[in-house]
Amino acid sequence: MKKILGIVAIAGALASCKDKTTAVQSISAADSTRIYQEQKAKEEKKVTPSTVVYKNESSNAAQTTEKKGWSSAAKGAVIGGGAGAVTGAVINKKNRAAGAVVGGIVGAGGGYIIGRSKDRKTGRV
Repeated sequence: MKKILGIVAIAGALASCKDKTTAVQSISAADSTRIYQEQKAKEEKKVTPSTVVYKNESSNAAQTTEKKGWSSAAKGAVIGGGAGAVTGAVINKKNRAAGAVVGGIVGAGGGYIIGRSKDRKTGRV
């Protein structure tokens, strides 16, 4: 009964706050990563866009292409690492942290290898 009253009291105090900055705000890891990437992209646009110059041997004209976004290898490593960490934590019931670390490493490695092969097929590498 005391726990229920405590939870109701805390919820009521947070709900009655008029200033929303005092209430507890939660930002997921995906949202904070997205915000960081948008800020980084704005800073890079201010400096100079990254360009890669390829020379065509049949002609003397230089061709420029812009690389945008994450490579498939980076995406694969992030997705594989996250999936591997969750899977490792679920499988290893005795020590979930160790399972998550091992699963994350294995998943990131596998995702990187798959993404790297996609990059080679598209010509990014």
